[in-house]
Amino acid sequence: MTEEGSVTMDPELPVVRLCGKGMQAEAEGRAEVARELFQQAWDIAADDYEACIAAHYLARHQKSAEETLRWNQECLDRADRVADERVREFYPSLYLNMAHAYRRLGRRALAHHYFLRAAERVCDPAGGRHDRHGQRDHYDHHGQYGDWNRFAIAEGLRATADAVPAEVSDEVSDAPTLPGAAALQPLDAELDGRIRELLARWCARADLKALGLTLPAYLGHLGTEADRVRLRSALHMVHAARWLPADEQTELGAVIGATALR
Repeated sequence: MTEEGSVTMDPELPVVRLCGKGMQAEAEGRAEVARELFQQAWDIAADDYEACIAAHYLARHQKSAEETLRWNQECLDRADRVADERVREFYPSLYLNMAHAYRRLGRRALAHHYFLRAAERVCDPAGGRHDRHGQRDHYDHHGQYGDWNRFAIAEGLRATADAVPAEVSDEVSDAPTLPGAAALQPLDAELDGRIRELLARWCARADLKALGLTLPAYLGHLGTEADRVRLRSALHMVHAARWLPADEQTELGAVIGATALR
């Protein structure tokens, strides 16, 4: 939330000041001091909005996965009670934290559900910037913090894609739906493996240009049509530059031509 610069909050709020001091203590390696400051913020929270902020930071200083989940749920519940523009941009992070908490507990189906909820919010047409045609820019969602969220969501979706959804229906009723009812279409395993092999080769010889062009699009691939277009465009730029060895040039051309990226 505040530490990544994703949301502008009133720095004069006592809760925000305490959380700022707590983040500074974290950066200095003083975890116990940080936790005490976040606890103080929770203790003085005057409303659901302030409690949401404090709970977010308290969640990451718990000693068990169960307590981490409890505080993340508290944070999410408080945001739901606020239900206005002040918390709208919190949700990708809130759902992502819930997903991580369930994943730590081995509840992969529920983790996958919340990774999907996070993806839904990242792809929310009401948020983010828009281009000159009025279309939302899904890749300009609070800069590097937005990239970090997107990368973590994409990794979580890939890691929990095979989870059985049965347990979800008993605990949550708001199944996520992406804008336009478009289903997420992750890369199939065979194509994903081929791209990873190319990336591994580029890493091995420090081909920074190829990595710089392709990694953001690959790591942030949530499975939307915009993701597919972005990844294909990035790979095409590397292919068009023709600086790769012949075997990689051929393989990259085949990957670009794969049905999943057309």
